[in-house]
Amino acid sequence: MPELPEVETVRRTLTELVVGKTVASVEVRLNRIIQLPDDPALFAALLQGQTIQAVGRRGKFLRIIFDDFVLVSHLRMEGRYGVYPKDEPVELHTHVLFTFTDGTELRYKDVRQFGTMHLFPKGEEFVKPPLNKLGLEPLEDVFTLEAFTHAIANRSTKIKPLLLNQERIVGIGNIYVDESLFLAGIHPEREAKSLSSDERKALYTAIVETLKHAVEVGGSSIKSFVNGQGEMGMFQHQFKIYGRKDEPCKKCGAPITKYVVAGRGTHICTNCQK
Repeated sequence: MPELPEVETVRRTLTELVVGKTVASVEVRLNRIIQLPDDPALFAALLQGQTIQAVGRRGKFLRIIFDDFVLVSHLRMEGRYGVYPKDEPVELHTHVLFTFTDGTELRYKDVRQFGTMHLFPKGEEFVKPPLNKLGLEPLEDVFTLEAFTHAIANRSTKIKPLLLNQERIVGIGNIYVDESLFLAGIHPEREAKSLSSDERKALYTAIVETLKHAVEVGGSSIKSFVNGQGEMGMFQHQFKIYGRKDEPCKKCGAPITKYVVAGRGTHICTNCQK
């Protein structure tokens, strides 16, 4: 599933490609993608004539901001957006097409069909699901060491599932939790409340540095992720721990171990992460 760096990469490319375009029509080919309103025909009608003002992000959700509405979109496992000439053949598994007045189309393709779209009157998207219970944004100014400490301190939960909890901190999925914990030298099964102030600071710094660097190189393309221009991310070539089972640790040379924590495949160096 795309995590914060991948969704941020899509946001940036879509900003270049669709901001300022006006919707001439919307075609919904798979109704269940549209979660709100519950009538896909109404969804299409509301967006007709609307101009895209900006493309934002909240955690792993895209926010496509129109004149009067905000489209909240989650890519789930394999959702992707692309911009095409209107006359270019439509690929299989394309479920929603936004045709613009300039003759181009924003197309949403989703092989697994797990993606979702919610359309809200502008401003209401933050007070209703799915955005209303999301936690701190780790690349925003609100993500200070003090705020991070408040989010995890005094919690008996293991640190990895706590970091994966989107109601605490948003956008950090399995890849970037493993990478951040390794960089900070913290075992994923440590109770959050057991971390010292120095360890919390190290983990806070590791999260920010890891996510910022991943965004800079376009995220990670593990299976099918591409940005809005069809380009792969490059961060997977720089993994320090994730996906490197049995390979030597880049810090100490010990073999990397993979096992399950809270139902998620987890990579650690048992020597560096006691």
